[in-house]
Amino acid sequence: MKIIVTGAAGFIGSNIIKGLNARGIDDIIAVDDLTMGDKFKNLADLQIADYVDADDFYELFAEGAFGQVEAVFHEGACSDTMESDGKYMMDNNYTLSCELFQACQDQGTRLLYASSAATYGGSDTFSESPEFEKPLNVYGYSKLLFDQRLRRELGQRFENTSTQLAGFRYFNVYGPREQHKGRMASVAFHQFNQYQADGKVKLFGEYGGYGPGGQMRDFVFIDDVVAVNLWFLDHPGKSGIFNLGTGKAQPFNDVAIAVVNTLRKSQGQAPLSIEEAARGGLIDYIAFPPTLVGKYQSYTQADLSALRAVGCDHAFADVQTGVASYMQWLGQPV
Repeated sequence: MKIIVTGAAGFIGSNIIKGLNARGIDDIIAVDDLTMGDKFKNLADLQIADYVDADDFYELFAEGAFGQVEAVFHEGACSDTMESDGKYMMDNNYTLSCELFQACQDQGTRLLYASSAATYGGSDTFSESPEFEKPLNVYGYSKLLFDQRLRRELGQRFENTSTQLAGFRYFNVYGPREQHKGRMASVAFHQFNQYQADGKVKLFGEYGGYGPGGQMRDFVFIDDVVAVNLWFLDHPGKSGIFNLGTGKAQPFNDVAIAVVNTLRKSQGQAPLSIEEAARGGLIDYIAFPPTLVGKYQSYTQADLSALRAVGCDHAFADVQTGVASYMQWLGQPV
């Protein structure tokens, strides 16, 4: 089984390769842009058959240069929600995806691709339906436009596709292999480093009708994201757009206290409540940045009805479990 993974050296792409390797699948073509050379570390312990630069890949694939490919996991994209260059964003996230989609249809190759919960933006309902899609930035729009293009051509649930086509609206993903993402890395990653450096973690203060650290997101552990992607690989008859989150919103305070308590436990210290941690100065609530006002989702929670309806009954880790596992991974000696 030959598989292609775009964004292969990135966070989700490299974890998908890890998941494929765990199944004994290593006939994998990794596609990425290693201008940021340190991203190689996400591939160094994985087994792949070949590496192709992203600048060359899309044209080569359309020409059939790689022979028969079973499936493409399309994780390559500009995922910086603060990126303001709309032309760059649309070229990377929309135009290239459209070209890849057409090539997959022509060659009978299955396409499993990364959409985003950013397509919902300012909505308070997170169900895969056009009336709830209100992106707040050009990143969210670039992802939404590709979803819309596919719906127009294939039907609302991709019922007219000739081969499997599944888009995943990732919510707040966290876990190993995200260290290269800089400011776009998860809050858990940043808080691990803050605690190691300063003995405390930072959270936004009051905003959007929520108290300090009270804004709520659907935080999903990377292992669960991989598991759902591979479930669809195992079920080639299932197509459509699907939310990929836990289905349960939790406050940022839950992430912070999970980080603090996991790291305290590693030092032989007793766990604290969120109130005790705040009183003790282990959580620092900072003023909400003016640059994010009106561009920030204060609440997200995936509606998993569509995912469950196609038969995917994967059980997701909660924040306490996932963050604890992640902190232990981050704390391992290099």
